[in-house]
Amino acid sequence: MNYHNKQILVLGLGRSGLAAARLLQQAGAIVTVIDSGSSEALEQRAKQLRAEDISIYLGKEALDLISTNYELRTTNCHCEAMVFQRAILSPGIDPASALVKHVVTHGIPLIGELELAYEFCKCPIVAITGTNGKTTTTELTVAGLQAAGLKAIACGNIGLPFSEVVLQSAELDVIIIEVSSFQLEATDRFHAHVAVWLNLSPNHLDRYASVAEYREAKLRVFRNQESDDVVVIPKNFDTEELPQFVARQITVSSQDEIADFFFDGKSICYHQRPLLELGQTQLCGAHNAENIMAAFAIGVALKVPPQKMIKGISEYRSLPHRCEVVIEKNGVLWINDSKSTTLDAMKKALQSIEKNRSIILIAGGKNKGSSFASILPLIKERVKEAILLGELRHSIAKEWQGVPSHQVNSMQEAVQLAALHAVSGDVVLLSPGTSSYDMFKSYEERGNRFKEAVRNEQCSTRSL
Repeated sequence: MNYHNKQILVLGLGRSGLAAARLLQQAGAIVTVIDSGSSEALEQRAKQLRAEDISIYLGKEALDLISTNYELRTTNCHCEAMVFQRAILSPGIDPASALVKHVVTHGIPLIGELELAYEFCKCPIVAITGTNGKTTTTELTVAGLQAAGLKAIACGNIGLPFSEVVLQSAELDVIIIEVSSFQLEATDRFHAHVAVWLNLSPNHLDRYASVAEYREAKLRVFRNQESDDVVVIPKNFDTEELPQFVARQITVSSQDEIADFFFDGKSICYHQRPLLELGQTQLCGAHNAENIMAAFAIGVALKVPPQKMIKGISEYRSLPHRCEVVIEKNGVLWINDSKSTTLDAMKKALQSIEKNRSIILIAGGKNKGSSFASILPLIKERVKEAILLGELRHSIAKEWQGVPSHQVNSMQEAVQLAALHAVSGDVVLLSPGTSSYDMFKSYEERGNRFKEAVRNEQCSTRSL
């Protein structure tokens, strides 16, 4: 679409909405941003955009803007009305929200921020999706490709919006995008040269009616691929409900040695030949081996020899809040895995810890509609005590019958209790298994509160 002098509406004033508004303005559009919220942070962002001659409407004004303009266009009133040619949906806005329904009801065509940025992209795209491991795989891929000499950048759900980097795309060899189900929902023509599916486990059931609906949103990553494109998938990926892939497949597995990339428990193998030992990297656990294999597979899809990526992948260190070691004191290891927002992520964190160490698990948070009962056998096997907090603390305690557990009201209380009960050889693991929004602004804030509480505990009279 040619956006010059077109009236475009952006829904949501988060980071993606902010980037989309600026991209559209650079394309010559007349941009209006609406957000049904009205926080201090939104007001600050609104002030920034108004200084750039972009119109902003927050709170009730946002809904009123659509209704008022619709009424002006459908009556004989000679007042001036904005006729929006298109609306851009930020990924944080639920399509079922009143704001979105208001826009759709009034006949404004709607696309997502991912779809918008795609229209401006001048280089190949790698799109990585899955329930867990997206960010690590995205970062690993960029590290490996850059070590091989490619101009590559990471963006998307990882924090840097696609709309913020797409104008650099003519100077890049490839853009690696971490894509969530929320972003994929509002795509139509979005086309990834390499589409990566890492895994799937129940998540976001407060937004989706079922796991099947969540899965369908993610499967849109394969949409529009052609025969000269590539898919990277687990060897055991269930394709029964899918049309036949037209793109070439590269497979990864930690169970099936026939996969293109296979982890044998020690080494990552390519076509059954050892390529890199996991111990030569800064990561641990079979789940990270799978992330590394996916990164190598993306390189192969882009015709980059895996050997050229080894240095970058070996030197990569995981981002904070992902099985991050905070401190080891008096034989007790404290690990921050606040990014664990699903049960599958919790499972992988538990399995990554040596079996000779007992675990005190800090878990719980926002109720996303998932039951914690399915992970009970592993909890009984690996967890010495569970310390539960957040909206789910009562229900988890009921579902984890037979596991010694304690319910607390704050992160500080959780850390203090863990310090009181931990003995040399134990691991205190924060791996909530759900999102943070009941008590914190983000999983980053939750992890930082945990680290702060651990450090304060270390400095107190009670030793760790």
